[in-house]
Amino acid sequence: MQFRDAYVKEMKSLLGSAGFFAYEKAMEQPPQRALRYNLLFWPDGQPPFADAFASEKVPWAKGAFFLPEDARPGLSPLHEAGAFYLQEPSAMAPVSALAPLPGERVLDLCAAPGGKSTQIAALMQGEGVLVCNEPVFSRAQILSRNLERMGVANAVAVCALPEQLSPRFEGFFDRILVDAPCSGEGMFRRHPEAMDEWDADAPERCAARQSGILDSAAPMLRPGGRLVYSTCTFSRAENEEVIEAFLARHPDFSAAAFALPGLPAAPQGMLRLFPHEIRGEGHFVACLEREGDAAPLPAEQTAGKPADGALLPPVFAEGFCPSGTLLRQGDVLSALPPVDLSRLRGLQVLRAGLRLAQLRGSRSEPDHALAMALRPKQAARTFELTPEQAVLYQAGEALDLGDLPPGYTLLCCRGKSLGWGKQAGGLMKNHYPKGLRRRQDSLLYAADD
Repeated sequence: MQFRDAYVKEMKSLLGSAGFFAYEKAMEQPPQRALRYNLLFWPDGQPPFADAFASEKVPWAKGAFFLPEDARPGLSPLHEAGAFYLQEPSAMAPVSALAPLPGERVLDLCAAPGGKSTQIAALMQGEGVLVCNEPVFSRAQILSRNLERMGVANAVAVCALPEQLSPRFEGFFDRILVDAPCSGEGMFRRHPEAMDEWDADAPERCAARQSGILDSAAPMLRPGGRLVYSTCTFSRAENEEVIEAFLARHPDFSAAAFALPGLPAAPQGMLRLFPHEIRGEGHFVACLEREGDAAPLPAEQTAGKPADGALLPPVFAEGFCPSGTLLRQGDVLSALPPVDLSRLRGLQVLRAGLRLAQLRGSRSEPDHALAMALRPKQAARTFELTPEQAVLYQAGEALDLGDLPPGYTLLCCRGKSLGWGKQAGGLMKNHYPKGLRRRQDSLLYAADD
């Protein structure tokens, strides 16, 4: 791998000659891959099919496993079903340092494509509210789709500049993640093309932007709250210097020591990860806390008149009802998390809570997002597909599943919901969204033992 002279100089000043030699050798190896199983469905991080893909745990992230080089789990129908999220292992460390808890108010300020947001949501276990923001609309759409795929029900996906959010959420969040846009030096092994975009001035340009984002984040954290700043770069200008300058500007914040299993301790509240020292790419994590011990604020009520529960589609198991405030907006019925959406008035909101149904006259048709969030036991009627049938279903095919009762059925594979089918005329009609369908020959039966 050929580095620019200015980059070599920077890295040698950081690592020394021997450290840089070890780094160079590591960069000649294939990048390490990993996945996280969906803790919303398997809180212990061990689904029944876990051994089909990986067996060696990533120690610093719950439910995460290193992938063998030849593994191709992205081709499995279970990937599209949200059973797991493919993620670079070092990128899991910031959320582990953030340590979100169920019932809290959490902000992921630079959230696309959604890896860290879905990791946060899994640790929150559907309780509280998660605001996920991405300023670039096309990337915000990807974020929203990943929240849906992973069955996240308590998130609000927003497309806004950080400075637009700051006055609307003053002192609101218990925890904030700022995974800041950066020069990307830590991803050169994974994305060699990024080296062509790098120049010696890139770190300084990025640092100015990162500082502005942090300044917007600071007022949104409640006293006693935690803010984690992370980048996937090595530059001191974008890492330690950004944090040191932020602490000088905000004396009510301080660095907080932390330690994650399998990684070096961070007694000064800042951690560097190098590909020659761990199984992962380059990353920087800083943990900050705001002084004070104020208790978390009480849950807010969603603005708007709650919808009639009679509008719910008849697809739920007896005794089960989705959590959140039911709200009808036009022909869409949603269950909203505990946040007053009037805070976001005038901004682009791509997703607010869980979309439950499309209302068509007297009919209430269950939404695909609802299917992705439901556990099989929560549905009135389910059918377990074989992996081969799951591939056909995700390709848009109708299925002959025998003599089944008419109506909507939650179709599942290996205990994970895939989407809706509707039995009619002896066939299970396909209600998998057309925009998500994949060709049969692009999928593998990778869920098989």
